[in-house]
Amino acid sequence: MADTSNTKKKRFKKGAEKGNGDEDDTEGEEYDVEAWDTLNKGFKQAQVVLEQNRELIQKVNENHRSKIPDNLVKNVGLIQEINGNITKVLEIYSDFSVNFSDILRQRRRTGNGKTDSRG
Repeated sequence: MADTSNTKKKRFKKGAEKGNGDEDDTEGEEYDVEAWDTLNKGFKQAQVVLEQNRELIQKVNENHRSKIPDNLVKNVGLIQEINGNITKVLEIYSDFSVNFSDILRQRRRTGNGKTDSRG
């Protein structure tokens, strides 16, 4: 089992922790924990904001269906919040894309996926 206490420099083999005897075509394929953690963190951050937007869109739809003038006015602020959240999601994707690319470039510089001692 891989020690993940220092995930920045760890690699693990897919299937190594299964212990169930099942074999597949990917047995022994290596994954860079830092790279996957970067992707996972970014997707989780984006998912939180997207879930907020889902809830805001539901509220906008309810307000629209109600045709109550006050509710329609509230939609202006809700739609502005949705737009702001879309910008947040774009920033999250952009940031983790850059971070992921940096990790891959570092791995290539240090020998096709081997970690660099600089950390």
